[in-house]
Amino acid sequence: MSDIEVKIRALREQLAYHAKRYYVDDAPEISDFEYDRMYHELLALEEANPAFFDPSSPTQRVGGAPLDKFEQVTHTVQMNSLSDVFSFEELGDFLARMQAILPHPVYSVEPKIDGLSVSLRYENGVLVTGATRGDGTVGEDVTQNIKTIFSVPLTLKEPLSLTVRGEVYMPRATFYRINEKREREGQPLLANPRNAAAGSLRQLDPRVAAERKLDIFVFNFQEGSLYADGHAPTSHTQTLARLAELGFTVLENRIKAANAEEVLSHIEKLGAMRDELAFDIDGVVIKLDDLADRVTVGEGTKTPKWAVAYKFPPEQKKTKLLDIEIAVGRTGVLTPTAILSPVRLAGTTVSRATLHNADFIKERDIMLGDTVTVQKAGEIIPEVVTAHPTLRDGSERDFFMPTHCPSCGEPVTRDNDDGAAIRCTNSTCPAQLSRGIEHFASKGAMDIEGLGPQVVELLLKNDLIHDVADLYALTESQIAPLDRMGEKSASNLIAAITRSKGAGLERLIFALGIRGIGQVAATALAAKYRTLQALLGATATELVTIEDFGQITADYVVDYFSHPQNILLCERLMNAGVLTEATAAPTGDKLTGLTFVLTGTLPTLTRDEASERIRAAGGKVVGSVSKKTSFVVAGEAAGSKLTKAQSLGVSVIDEAELLRMIEA
Repeated sequence: MSDIEVKIRALREQLAYHAKRYYVDDAPEISDFEYDRMYHELLALEEANPAFFDPSSPTQRVGGAPLDKFEQVTHTVQMNSLSDVFSFEELGDFLARMQAILPHPVYSVEPKIDGLSVSLRYENGVLVTGATRGDGTVGEDVTQNIKTIFSVPLTLKEPLSLTVRGEVYMPRATFYRINEKREREGQPLLANPRNAAAGSLRQLDPRVAAERKLDIFVFNFQEGSLYADGHAPTSHTQTLARLAELGFTVLENRIKAANAEEVLSHIEKLGAMRDELAFDIDGVVIKLDDLADRVTVGEGTKTPKWAVAYKFPPEQKKTKLLDIEIAVGRTGVLTPTAILSPVRLAGTTVSRATLHNADFIKERDIMLGDTVTVQKAGEIIPEVVTAHPTLRDGSERDFFMPTHCPSCGEPVTRDNDDGAAIRCTNSTCPAQLSRGIEHFASKGAMDIEGLGPQVVELLLKNDLIHDVADLYALTESQIAPLDRMGEKSASNLIAAITRSKGAGLERLIFALGIRGIGQVAATALAAKYRTLQALLGATATELVTIEDFGQITADYVVDYFSHPQNILLCERLMNAGVLTEATAAPTGDKLTGLTFVLTGTLPTLTRDEASERIRAAGGKVVGSVSKKTSFVVAGEAAGSKLTKAQSLGVSVIDEAELLRMIEA
């Protein structure tokens, strides 16, 4: 062995050791400067001596060229999800079932990390594949991105071949740091650490994933050998202890519980310490600890019978209502927003929350200065739940909705069709114009990447646009000189605007912002009329024959196309080269008569792509679950729609089953 090879190996071993001390043990022994010095020394030696390339070198954690797409991986062990329970009563039923089958069941009670589930496969001690859960059978190969996670060992301490399962997450401190940077740069903020982790792990450029500083807890042994002699642990607890010996970061804050009292006590303890943890948890997993007991209890079709996930109820916090701001939406509705004393809630700091409308404020007797309880609706949108009149000190003040639009100053009126809505009816209102252009450019509409609220305001402020048709007359030379733009941004924006011309009639109808017309209704209109020119002449009598169209919705459509300025706008879009013909014509009838609801993140398709496939096969996609729903297609992190489907007895399928139905 040459001196250079010896030096390279020694540096790799030292870097791997110190990375573990820093990222896993949280006990660094050397400075960042010294670590960086060794890293760059190794990098230079490897570049000068490519014959000694090793895919498990520490330098490969942030290496690799951007990918065109992720390859699919078929899991050798099914990555099942868990059955959810939402109350101690439901959890008690599970524990009683275990007690009826087993004489002395012992449970592992552990936090449910709010992240993205992955499998890691090692051959002879070397990481060869990292894959997302996907639909449980097929996931995506994200090996290069997995390698950027320093707590994932690239090589094990022993040359074993095995597969483990873990949860990739974004630490809260990292999430805050990234959002602070994005806010300074005028970029949209990441919604929460869970979504941020999922998005980071699915970046096609590993360098972007590396910047996100993800982490992982390993919580299950899937298959293979944990010992060179082939013997195996007999319990889950022993398994995790062995995985820790091999170099994995295993779940913290877990206990073994011998009865229901101990299980419930630890759940309450974990619930109380949620805010203190460095990562988000959304529940607690309760699983049989003895591996032989798991075999006795058995597996279900989609979920193991020997484990459940207790989901925390929506977290609620009390805080002060400092003020109420009024926003004017694209249809002129005035919406009150609570300005709150910042409070930590369900993984993020909340300082604003919806108050819905004037009736909501009145019914709940909410006053300015009140102490209020807030929660996140569906764990996403902050909302005020209630006020606490008993905590008032006399400084609180009544709130009254404005009588004039805060944007244009015109009088506002209470909506005849929606009595709770107070609306500005001035069609030239600046706020409506701004929100309308933002809606036109949004992902579900024309999908003009880069045309966010700040850029829209910039274009309006500089008198470059006055409606959405003006977007298609913009030039790079007009945009480049604007604040925070430049030639590259201008070029990208013009390219995105040009691409949007081919979005099709379905998206265009939705993008126009016709009152009462969402994506489903827009698709139905496009399917019936096929061209924008034909839709311009639609009558209410014709429109009410469309499934789920009522008289009010039909009147909204007719009213929109009766205004000369809207007809002119459509003509200008046609003249600009925007595609005004339907693109989604059904090519099959395998899903005819079936109604689908999509929820969660699907493994290989976006929701738009899945919706298009369903419609192309003759099916219908709607936004909410009811008894009329045929199937709910659930992906990773499915939310309240999945819960409602289960309560109504609606069939729940995954992406793979949907594709089988379409292709069968």
